Amino acid sequence: MDDAHHEDSSLATRRRPKPGERRTQILQTLATMLEKPRADRITTAALAAELVVSEAALYRHFASKAQMFEGLIEFIEQSLFALINQISAREGEGTQKAKQILTVILQFAEKNRGMARVMVGDALVFENARLQQRVNQLFERIESILRQVVKEAASQRQSTTPTVDANVLSSVLICFTQGRLQRFVRSGFKRASIEQLDESLSILM
Repeated sequence: MDDAHHEDSSLATRRRPKPGERRTQILQTLATMLEKPRADRITTAALAAELVVSEAALYRHFASKAQMFEGLIEFIEQSLFALINQISAREGEGTQKAKQILTVILQFAEKNRGMARVMVGDALVFENARLQQRVNQLFERIESILRQVVKEAASQRQSTTPTVDANVLSSVLICFTQGRLQRFVRSGFKRASIEQLDESLSILM
């Protein structure tokens, strides 16, 4: 009996996640919990219960819940900008690049519903204000990249006001993207963010 108990304990020890793995597991669980449309504010107690650990165990990996959300925003940033930077660096027509960038953003939201709620700020209500500021900065960076690629397109069309054209169009495109994300989240993920996307972008651009 003692030998069997010792063996079970050894197995449990071997299965215990490493610190980095546990951190990832916490973020994945938080993102999954956020996928429930119109979910109540997620508490550390609820997150700990979902993971079947104590709240103290969460705080061994994150100093605060805000830091957990920052981990999700960091994942969004890394995922999106890895793709967006590739698109913007390619040779090609600026308008097509802009369409590809918006498609990447909206497809990411479709595949990561919990992250979509973070991107629209829905999951950040009542959380630390700096989290929304960081999301705002995310979209400002995307708008800046869009401004650059659509300015290329304006120059290719030999526009006499490429900078003005780029400022206006990049602003319209980022507002369109945020609107699509809002509709996706607020419909309980029923209205696809990529619905008639090509047709919509053709009208805008």
